[in-house]
Amino acid sequence: MNDNVRVRFAPSPTGLLHLGGLRTALYNYLLAKKFNGTFVLRIEDTDQTRYVEGSVENLVNSLKELGVDYDEGPEKEGNYGPYFQSKRLDIYHQHIQQLINQGDAYYCFCSKEDLDSMRAEQQANKETTKYNGKCRSLSKEEIKQKLDNKEPYVVRMKMPDDKVFSFNDLIRGQIEIASDLVEDQVILKADGFPTYHLAAVVDDHLMEISHVLRGEEWLYSTPKHIFLYEAFKWEAPQWVHLPLLLNTDRSKLSKRHGDFSVSNYLNQGYLIEAIINFVALLGWHAAEDRELYTIDELQKEFSLERISKSGAIFDITKLDWMNGWYIRNLDIDYIGQLCKPYFDKENIDISDKEKYHKVLLRARDQITNLTQITEHARMFYDEITINDDLRKLLQTDDSQKVINWFVNTLKEINEDKWTKEFLTDLAKQGSKDTGIKGKNYFFPLRIALFGDCHGPDIPMLFDILGKNESINRLQKSLI
Repeated sequence: MNDNVRVRFAPSPTGLLHLGGLRTALYNYLLAKKFNGTFVLRIEDTDQTRYVEGSVENLVNSLKELGVDYDEGPEKEGNYGPYFQSKRLDIYHQHIQQLINQGDAYYCFCSKEDLDSMRAEQQANKETTKYNGKCRSLSKEEIKQKLDNKEPYVVRMKMPDDKVFSFNDLIRGQIEIASDLVEDQVILKADGFPTYHLAAVVDDHLMEISHVLRGEEWLYSTPKHIFLYEAFKWEAPQWVHLPLLLNTDRSKLSKRHGDFSVSNYLNQGYLIEAIINFVALLGWHAAEDRELYTIDELQKEFSLERISKSGAIFDITKLDWMNGWYIRNLDIDYIGQLCKPYFDKENIDISDKEKYHKVLLRARDQITNLTQITEHARMFYDEITINDDLRKLLQTDDSQKVINWFVNTLKEINEDKWTKEFLTDLAKQGSKDTGIKGKNYFFPLRIALFGDCHGPDIPMLFDILGKNESINRLQKSLI
């Protein structure tokens, strides 16, 4: 591995950070951390037509919130900025002019109508649709005249006709792509902005990027980038093309579908720990046969060699399982902080911290995401409702005998005895004293305290509700 690992995540500000983008950022971050390298965030905003207001803020804030923080980039200027491509236009123009002067790029004055006609003819002839090089052969005089006349133009790279581009991908091995499959890519658009291909290559070189980790969809663009590295006589970085993200039906996961944004999952009550763990395993696996990793463990375990070539299946049931595990196993104080906004939103008073934690310890076993927490907790805070069928069950002689015994007994108990052990013994004593067992004993208690005949065990209900609330609920069930 290169002694000086410098990697970058280079998103376009066209919307919210999605899970595919997060995976690319995470793998770059993990590689940098593993080798004490540098993780760069670069904003590729050269396509001004697709810019979405607030995207950059969402990208930056999402990465920070998830703990995938960068070393250089917006708000963290290093020695290689600016980190917005829209602020680097002079740099790109200089390099494009160099390519034109060398004969490795040329002006193209073809109109949209020309290009549409060209593609239609190629499709009719069942040929590969690509630019046919019409403007390659323009003389210097023709070019000068068109420029003097201010005719709109783009600049295209002049790909060789009969070359095989060979390169090594650290996941896929040696790859060869013939140049006749690659068109003369536009590198400068009519609006004066460079395309991704030119800007990314120039920036990766000037920012001394050692490894380019990006999605598999860029694999067949690599020859265009190699051509530019060779034209500038620069050393190319190591190439790493990550496997596609697939739906369970193996169709491609949409990058721009709002449902797959990181913000959406956080808003749906998924924990940062679960999202990071889940995304890390979308195409990578460790040497050990395990599923659960902290981000610190991922930094130690991560390696490019264990990234898969085949597409990674996005399975929401696996994310739900992971999220539920983290909810059940992380520190209760931490889970309490995460859940607090959901209780506040529904005006549930959780000021009694001891009770709040007891409620969470029970309720978190029932849920897979935090949005479900109040559904499984409100019965400990709100007035419970008992349906008519259960109300009839409470009115039997046995039920009334059990409830009466507990009302009278609880009134005589001092608060300092209110422990789980004592309450467990109390539940046994109640059955013994009343002579009532099984569901005839437990059902009326649970209905009176919880509103349903199925739920937590009786000692847990008493423990969560406390002495006064337990007596209050039981008394309401007496005839």
